[in-house]
Amino acid sequence: MVNEQNGKIIEVHRFPSPNPHVELREITYLSNGLRVKGMLAEPKIKGNYDGFLYLRGGIKNVGMVRPSRIAQFASEGFIVFAPYYRGNQGGEGNEDFAGEDREDAFSAFLLLKSYPGVEKVHIFGFSRGGVMALLTGLKYPEAASIVTWGGVSDMFLTYEERNDLRKMLKRVIGGTPTKYPERYEERTPLNGLEKLTIPVLIIHGVNDDNVSVEHAYRLERRLKMLNKPVECWYFTDFTHYFPPVVNRKIAKDLSKWMKFQIKR
Repeated sequence: MVNEQNGKIIEVHRFPSPNPHVELREITYLSNGLRVKGMLAEPKIKGNYDGFLYLRGGIKNVGMVRPSRIAQFASEGFIVFAPYYRGNQGGEGNEDFAGEDREDAFSAFLLLKSYPGVEKVHIFGFSRGGVMALLTGLKYPEAASIVTWGGVSDMFLTYEERNDLRKMLKRVIGGTPTKYPERYEERTPLNGLEKLTIPVLIIHGVNDDNVSVEHAYRLERRLKMLNKPVECWYFTDFTHYFPPVVNRKIAKDLSKWMKFQIKR
């Protein structure tokens, strides 16, 4: 049952902005009865803008939302909201790596969709946020586009590749893929993509050791097999983290790509 309060803003606090043209606020909003926190960034010049749902990677303090990153995308002409996910920065509940905490992304989408001045909403996921972005796009077909950058697409593959994450995955998911395959299956959006109607952009460094490029290849193959609109930007020289100058250029390019999807 959908909670009608999902996405409702219940607290707002101003936050110091690293960009003079962007306002930052820390938001507390509702997600299935939990008070969850996130960061909102919007251009100081008031007007109508597309929404940009920024879905972070990592878990807990690893991969936390960075104000400078959120402000960067807002400066490209978006109203950006980045949920911290449940249990972080004073929010209620506990993360479970794209399990129940996907609701925090869903509620954040609703928050942006109903936010004053927001027109269409785009979905962006980095690293673990890639799974969250795909799940959110499947939930809300009215989204304008999906961008997954260094994104996870297959939770079985994550368990297989990342020995250093296995202990965490067993803790938050409840066990191994062998013991609970259905729990890893429901966190792997590859098999539900028949229902996806939104254009997807895949960005990935070929030398990525955190989230191997195989995640991107599997997502690309599946989308193409289903004749879904997909574009891929692979970077042969880079890992999970791109050099700052290149990163800024790609951020601008993907922002243009998003806006182009609206005009098509």
